[in-house]
Amino acid sequence: MSSPSKRREMDLMKLMMSDYKVEMINDGMQEFYVEFHGPKDSTILTTLFIFSPLFTAVLIYMLVNLSRGGPYQGGVWKIRVELPDAYPYKSPSIGFINKIYHPNVDEMSGSVCLDVINQTWSPMFDLVNVFEVFLPQLLLYPNPSDPLNGEAAALMMRDRSTYDLRVKGSLSVTDIKFV
Repeated sequence: MSSPSKRREMDLMKLMMSDYKVEMINDGMQEFYVEFHGPKDSTILTTLFIFSPLFTAVLIYMLVNLSRGGPYQGGVWKIRVELPDAYPYKSPSIGFINKIYHPNVDEMSGSVCLDVINQTWSPMFDLVNVFEVFLPQLLLYPNPSDPLNGEAAALMMRDRSTYDLRVKGSLSVTDIKFV
C-alpha cells in the first residue's frame, strides 16, 4: 500500500464485503458504525494424527462443538470505529454505542480497553481482524484484573454466575438502528 488513505479505503471495502453492516458517519471514511454480533457456538473440523509403533500414521477427522459463546452469545452491538490519519500505522479507536456490561468496556463512554488494539497494534492487522478476532476475544475472555468497569470486574471475580446473569439481562435491552 502506498499511503494510509488507500489502505484505509481498502480495509473499509474489505469489511463491507465481509457482510458486516457498515454505516458511515459524515462524508469521510474515518468514522463509521459496524454491527457486531457476539460469539456463537461453532463446530470446527480438526485433524488428529496418531502414530503407531510401526511408524504409520492414521489420520482422524473430528468435529468439535465449541460451546464457547459465554454470556455474550447472541448479543448484537453497534460499534463506533474511528480511524486515525496514521491508520494502519496507528490503531483504530473502538467503542460500543449500545450498553454492554463488561469489565474492559467503560460503562459510560463504551470505550474498549483492548490490549491488542491499543498497545500491540500492527499494520498487518486490518478492520476485519478487529471484528473477527479482537472483539470476540474480548467477549470470550474478559480481563477483570485490568478493568474500565470496576463493578463488572468485581462481580465477575466474586460471583461468576450472577455476573453472567447480569450480562444476559443487558443483552435483552439491546436496541440497534442502522440506516
